[in-house]
Amino acid sequence: MAKESIKARERKRERLVAKYAKKRADLKAAGDYEALDKLPKNASPVRLHNRCKLTGRPKGYMRKFGINRVTFREMASAGKIPGVTKSSW
Repeated sequence: MAKESIKARERKRERLVAKYAKKRADLKAAGDYEALDKLPKNASPVRLHNRCKLTGRPKGYMRKFGINRVTFREMASAGKIPGVTKSSW
């Protein structure tokens, strides 16, 4: 499980990206790269990293569910994800 500070940092980046999205789009359309340079670095969507919403694990992230593969497997086996069943043949 990731440290709380790492998860908090990622949430802060998400808020900054959302806050500056409109301004960033307008500046890009206008071609004003000097003003774009003055925006905070963490306001860039490139700096976001997908992390598990429950554990904060950065690897094995499944976009469709927003969690990592380990958590997904545990939840699917416990029947906590609707429509997902363990396959057997």
